[in-house]
Amino acid sequence: MRILSLGILLATVFTALAQEKRPNLLFIYTDDQRWDALGFIQKQQGGKARFPWLKTPNLDRLRSQGAHFSNAFCTTSLCSPSRATFLTGQYTHTHGVTNNHTPLPPGTVTYATLLQKAGYTTGFVGKWHMGNQPERPGFDFSASFDGQGKFYDCPVTIRKNGGVRQVIEEKWIDDASADYAIGFLRENKDKPFSLTVGFKSVHGPREPETDFKAAYAGSEAVPVPSLQLTSPFRPEAKNGNSYRGENLLNYFRTLTSADRSLGRLLDELDKLGLDKNTVVIFTSDNGYYLGEHSLGDKRSAYEESIRLPFLIRSPFNNVSGKTIDPLVLNIDIAPTLLDFAGVEIPKEIQGRSLRPLLEEKPPADWRKSFLYEYFYERNFKNPTILGLRTTTDKIIVYPGREQWNEIYEVGKDPYELTNQFNNPDHADLKKQLLSELERLKQETRFQVPSTVDPDNFGNENPKRGKNRDLDL
Repeated sequence: MRILSLGILLATVFTALAQEKRPNLLFIYTDDQRWDALGFIQKQQGGKARFPWLKTPNLDRLRSQGAHFSNAFCTTSLCSPSRATFLTGQYTHTHGVTNNHTPLPPGTVTYATLLQKAGYTTGFVGKWHMGNQPERPGFDFSASFDGQGKFYDCPVTIRKNGGVRQVIEEKWIDDASADYAIGFLRENKDKPFSLTVGFKSVHGPREPETDFKAAYAGSEAVPVPSLQLTSPFRPEAKNGNSYRGENLLNYFRTLTSADRSLGRLLDELDKLGLDKNTVVIFTSDNGYYLGEHSLGDKRSAYEESIRLPFLIRSPFNNVSGKTIDPLVLNIDIAPTLLDFAGVEIPKEIQGRSLRPLLEEKPPADWRKSFLYEYFYERNFKNPTILGLRTTTDKIIVYPGREQWNEIYEVGKDPYELTNQFNNPDHADLKKQLLSELERLKQETRFQVPSTVDPDNFGNENPKRGKNRDLDL
């Protein structure tokens, strides 16, 4: 009996030690942050920088301690679809969250549900935003708000140990989220955890934290050539003041405010000694236009909308200050988290783990292109879009509106100034891109999701409600 008891005790101890060695996971994302809305990127761009006055000291710190993925993209540039993609590792046409009003379907398998099953303590803090869905499936703890929330006086619902309570947070909401995240870190520092933090910044209507309300006063964005262009689906648009004034400055003020909240999380990891065993991933759900192609918001397929900031700090990889160039996507978050945790990646996941890139061992078959998709939403002016982005070129297809189709040699034409779709000198490129688009549709099992009105897909005259171009 004593031998048996000793065996059980030793097994328990060894299990506990093994669990301690399992990496912790901290995934942080902002809302609507452009790929170039990073202080270190602006410094790198030198004379080509649009926002040379931007300061993001903690994102710069994370970059110096980790890897920067210089070619990171979302597969659908819209908040809820991209957030569902983070969770599932799937394209929008697969997981079915095609707009900002559809909740994550019940029973959806996510990195959180899989990590939870594997013994991780899972937490979610901040902005969820898939409709007004109250549940946070797969998370043991959550301190989160429904829909867009508010920067001040935001109702936050706290779910813990089966209990539910709501508080009104008077504090600036991303600082409040940092408080909840820090509490989670302290409480779970001695066991493997996965914590996801969704900041509300930089989504509008923007209210910076008090200390940053006057930041960047008098600054303006440096004009770029694409401000003078329009898109085929909005030829009447004018860029107006979308890249000037308080609206622009508040975009960056809220970002710098959130950067400080991020710094508090990094400081806490250091203080608790968790930095030595915690993988930190940072990105945003989508990009954002600041007047390029006379557009605001996101949704369409130009670079400012689909390209993401993307950083990973890993104590298990020597990547401090390194730049990683291969194409990476928001569908890669889930498999990367699972891979670090040693959890089998289900075949239903369409992304790929980024660990081989961090280990500087990129597979020979790493992607050279990816599929972009956006499905028309009633009440918005953007049409359904399918696109293909390679390392050097891009094709944008508007089903039912083929006269709008576009091809850009983004490697040579980064501002996407010259549409080559109907240029006979680029007929071979057009053929190649159309062929690759069809191949990717087959590979990703593309279909029109059930949440999309078929009358609004590939229809020259889609059913339209009241047109809006709002920051939603």
